[in-house]
Amino acid sequence: MNKTIALSFPVVTLEGELLLPAGTLLSEQVLAEVAAAGRLVPREYVALLDYGSVREDLRCCLAMTPYREIFGDSAQVDKLMILMAPVRLPVPLLSALDHFRAHDFHTYRHILTVFALSMLVGEDIMPGYHEWPGKILAGPTHDFGKVCIPLSILRKNSPLTHVERSMLNHHPLAGQVLLAYYLGDHTHPAVTVARDHHERRDGSGYPRGITELQPIVELVAVCDVYDALLAPRPYRPLAYDNRSALEELTTLAEQGKLGWEYVTALVARNRKGQPDSADVVVSRDRRGTPPTGNCYGTLAEEVDSLPAAQLSAPLA
Repeated sequence: MNKTIALSFPVVTLEGELLLPAGTLLSEQVLAEVAAAGRLVPREYVALLDYGSVREDLRCCLAMTPYREIFGDSAQVDKLMILMAPVRLPVPLLSALDHFRAHDFHTYRHILTVFALSMLVGEDIMPGYHEWPGKILAGPTHDFGKVCIPLSILRKNSPLTHVERSMLNHHPLAGQVLLAYYLGDHTHPAVTVARDHHERRDGSGYPRGITELQPIVELVAVCDVYDALLAPRPYRPLAYDNRSALEELTTLAEQGKLGWEYVTALVARNRKGQPDSADVVVSRDRRGTPPTGNCYGTLAEEVDSLPAAQLSAPLA
């Protein structure tokens, strides 16, 4: 489904370059022009796992519960990292990781973990998934549009205002534009995933409210939701326990928002012996206890506005 939408806010790189102003209609032609402009700039590519402390940080993430049970011992993690090793990113995108690591560690950790999860589950559902470098790249880049979101919003621990929620919801389209520019290809799978990872099968997602999702989008979307539930966030001091997180995913699948095949694959990875997902029956019982103090999705009563300069400037 091709549903064109306009930008509510500008897309600005971390270097301060305005790529597209607010109000721009993201037509095929406009995105092709952004990609063409990106191809004019020479880019150095570096292996993601070899950049800075990424490899060590990822190992630390995968050593935490429940991921140490899902990913197995260090030997199994080594094998997974061999599959992840070919992923290379242009240096400006890697600098975004530095930014998140320094200023918004929740997003940094989330990016790395979704990368690993999407690789693991992708191999289960689509054997040979690691042989599709373009699709693998979608895992660690899905949230890069958050470089366009003020840190005050990303780190806010109280309900967002309507304007702040709109600004946060800008990150999928910002990611689409940024990745089209830095990868020099507006049709790249990573560009599509950045734009669509908050869409849902029943049309209840954003930014376009579409119902036809590519498999790679659904894969990353399920991993995205799962990891977001498992980690503490500014708007939710306590993380979901693993059972509650899986039950939330099950509910989303029951509601027709997420695909059962992807949710079942995650459940299978959490079962003893990690059986084939085709042999797994997902329980519909609800025995988990979601954490209290969660203000995600709650809007502040007042409708205030962010200063214009803050909306148009890159993060600092």
